[in-house]
Amino acid sequence: MSETPRATGTVETIDGERHLVLRRTFAASAKKVWRDLTDADRLERWIGTWEGDPADGQVMFRMTAEGENVPAETFTIRECDKPRRLVADTAVGDGTWHLWFELKEDDGETVLSFGQLLGGAEDVGSIGPGWEYYLDRLVAAREGRDVAEVEWAAYYPALREEYLKVDAG
Repeated sequence: MSETPRATGTVETIDGERHLVLRRTFAASAKKVWRDLTDADRLERWIGTWEGDPADGQVMFRMTAEGENVPAETFTIRECDKPRRLVADTAVGDGTWHLWFELKEDDGETVLSFGQLLGGAEDVGSIGPGWEYYLDRLVAAREGRDVAEVEWAAYYPALREEYLKVDAG
């Protein structure tokens, strides 16, 4: 990877609740970015894949970037406004993460805002670097670069302290 990763996320209050929010800008339409975030084949290039019928409100999602033996987790779709917004809950071990993204297109560019609701137990020091890693893999995939160039060790624990400061406000 050519650039040193940095913490770009912020902790924002949305509807009275704390969210970790990260943003990326793409020189593409919202429709094209939406496909990278939702199409199983395109999603697999940078984070994972899913099986099932999204029209049923649930799919089984497996994070292929984590290795070959990662179990699939239930991904429950709460809101889908194609190609603008997706809100979903995903099982993570015994817990649940509430995730969302929004796409805003303006003058040939699309801004992706990706967020995770923060409850009391979430460790922003590990969550923030994790989402930086995956979103940078998305950027690499969209640019036609090898996502393997995006190395986990450059994100965690490297960005942990920076994210703990972001969480402290």
